[in-house]
Amino acid sequence: MTVADMSSLSRAPTRREGLAFALSAGAAILWGSNFEATRIALHDLPPWTAAAGRFAIAALAILIWMLMVERGGLRALRRNFAAFAGLGILGVAGFNAALFLGMRTSSPVTAGLIMGTVPLTTTLLEALISRRWPGRAVLAGMVISLFGIALTVGAFSGAHLAPGDAMILAGSVAWSLYTIGCRRWVHGASPLATSTWTMVFGALALLGVAFAVETPIAAVAAASARAGAAVLWMALAGSVLTYLFWQVGISVRGPAATSVLLNLVPVAALGIAAALGRHPDPGQVAGVALAILGVLLASGRIGPLVRNVAGHHSPCG
Repeated sequence: MTVADMSSLSRAPTRREGLAFALSAGAAILWGSNFEATRIALHDLPPWTAAAGRFAIAALAILIWMLMVERGGLRALRRNFAAFAGLGILGVAGFNAALFLGMRTSSPVTAGLIMGTVPLTTTLLEALISRRWPGRAVLAGMVISLFGIALTVGAFSGAHLAPGDAMILAGSVAWSLYTIGCRRWVHGASPLATSTWTMVFGALALLGVAFAVETPIAAVAAASARAGAAVLWMALAGSVLTYLFWQVGISVRGPAATSVLLNLVPVAALGIAAALGRHPDPGQVAGVALAILGVLLASGRIGPLVRNVAGHHSPCG
């Protein structure tokens, strides 16, 4: 094996990790759009119907996709049936039911702030389970990001929490457990298979509750085209792509490292609010910068960036 071959092998994991980082960040940004879409959908649809509709569409779309491109999906289901069912009910049905119910009184940006606590929750739960404490840089990055998120949404200017915020917080804990469980309890399944089967089980659970406590067919028939478009966006961009991108991140980078990128969710939510005419003030812009800095630090990307810059400017480089 030549030196060039060895160099190529050493670069391959770095490129794979970089792609996983980019996809996970993309998932977080798409998730940030879901809060505004949820607010729009809830104008015309009851919460269980909106959540069930979103994931019925998403589960069908991703199932067709998986059956077209991956042959091992059914084997993965047989091998991980209990894990997929439990994680689907917890991380898909549980998390999204909490989001839709909570968003009746919470705001999109505040909900994004609450989601910003997921990296800390995930890292702490992972540390307790594995009995391995995260490094100082990771903890420092999470603290910086949380501070930036709080600054972004005005937590230091007298903002008050709504009744639905506690429900969204409970959903964020469910998402932390889902993130950890997909890495620890699922075996021999690709990110696409894991996303597909957990979404299918979650959709079935949401549909069951929706038909038990609401009238989904009548509600959908009476809904506006705007609400329908919001549900469709959440189903395809905000569910199929985000869950798949997130599973790639978990499988390559691990749950704790991947969950740090959820600090980008409230940043994306703020950006979408600005695009709709609610422009950020200087304090919010500073908060966005801090949140991104914290993500880079906790993800281990500040050190390599500094070394690369130093290497380019070093006379010995």
